[in-house]
Amino acid sequence: MSKDDSKIDETGSVSRRDFLRKAGTYTAASLSGAAMLLSDPKPAQATQNVTWAEHFQKNYRLMTEEEKQEAIDRLEKRYSEEFGKTVTVDGSPAIDGVLFGYALNIQKCIGCRRCAKACVQENNQSRGPEQEIEWIRVLRLEKGEFDVNDRDNAGYPEGFGVQVGGNAYKPAGVVLEGQHYYTPEQVPEKDAFYMPMQCMQCEKPPCVKVCPVRTTYRDPDGIVVIDYNWCIGCRMCIGACPYWARRFNWGEPNLPNEQMNPVTHYLGNRPRMKGVAEKCTFCIQRTRKGRWTACVEVCPVGARKLGNLLDPESDIRKVLQTKKVFRLRTDLNTYPKFFYFMD
Repeated sequence: MSKDDSKIDETGSVSRRDFLRKAGTYTAASLSGAAMLLSDPKPAQATQNVTWAEHFQKNYRLMTEEEKQEAIDRLEKRYSEEFGKTVTVDGSPAIDGVLFGYALNIQKCIGCRRCAKACVQENNQSRGPEQEIEWIRVLRLEKGEFDVNDRDNAGYPEGFGVQVGGNAYKPAGVVLEGQHYYTPEQVPEKDAFYMPMQCMQCEKPPCVKVCPVRTTYRDPDGIVVIDYNWCIGCRMCIGACPYWARRFNWGEPNLPNEQMNPVTHYLGNRPRMKGVAEKCTFCIQRTRKGRWTACVEVCPVGARKLGNLLDPESDIRKVLQTKKVFRLRTDLNTYPKFFYFMD
């Protein structure tokens, strides 16, 4: 190769040596810049952006303890600067020897929905008219009676040779479709009872089976969690869940600074971002510290019970042994750990 190979030739093109030299310089500069971004990430809005380091981090369950702590430190720094308060992000693992179970007395529930509102406050869900997210929904079910006087003995329609007799034109038994939204002057209403629903924390969760990136999984204590940083927003988990327990952030979540709960967990109530799914986690930031969930604490009639299914002396085990208990959609073999019972 001649001495002039590193210069521009007569046609104005760059020689191979000059190209390689410049390309190496640009590559080194790019790597240096990326390293600076990774080592000292600038805080950004939690509901809008994530740092470079978060983009390149592993799935949380595959991280080493050191990597988990680094991820937690980054989030605490960013959330604290964004919300103007000291925010903690817990990384407590599942408690050994604990399998969480939940029971709800549908005879006692009065449909006040305090549980849903307390859950919103505790778990940093989006508020406002554009996108309000609630992990708990309460169905209003109508009561009725099977009464011979309610029958339409004449049948319908007339004059077409088709007679359909014995129709009831008022609630017969219980109208199981239920109302998702109701605004009564006071509760409980006459001739109505209520069935709250949330994540059932299935032993064989369909949402986990369909997730293409394994961002959602079941922890050893039975709680199904989501690594929000790895969620790609495909919403397959939402379609697979037979209990309509998951919500999706279609827009930027609205979480006012003054209403943000600063006590968070990496896999639970930390602020989410646009384009990810979320759901009930049995208040993982509370229960893994030995506290009740927010919905259990706020229920005015004591209809909600939480406990360790592996402990024979726990409240949940006593309910299962002494009450009339049922679970939803047992035909699907999801084995939910959320039970309904009656006295």
